[in-house]
Amino acid sequence: MVQVFLCAVVFLVFSSAICRTLKFPINWAIDLSLLLFAWTVFLGADMALRNTDLVNVDMIIKQLSPGARKGLYILWQIVILAFLASLVLYGIPLSLESSKRLFQTLGISYSWATISVPVGSFLMMISTGIKIYKAAKTPVVKGK
Repeated sequence: MVQVFLCAVVFLVFSSAICRTLKFPINWAIDLSLLLFAWTVFLGADMALRNTDLVNVDMIIKQLSPGARKGLYILWQIVILAFLASLVLYGIPLSLESSKRLFQTLGISYSWATISVPVGSFLMMISTGIKIYKAAKTPVVKGK
């Protein structure tokens, strides 16, 4: 779905620019691309979080014992979880507050864009929780 949204954003922005150059503006295309882009960012972030590990400084991490590495990994995942929880807690009121604001050309509430923050963050919380669970269940192997 993220790939479809990203392709749609690119198509909408490109076609809008071409049409504007030809003096036939597509006014709704920019609003729709903004809406799709908001969802693309947060759903794509969840995909990235599920499929890859975070960037780390191997030079420092490799100096730690396997148990310390595991503990540090779990600690960072908990920090990420706390940050995502704050995005959910502050994102929901933001979405409710922006319900009266409308996209100019689409005639729908701006909440459809702002709700992507707490929804995407909640999905990332699930992904992070799964990572913490797997890391906690994995036994520490000496020498790795």
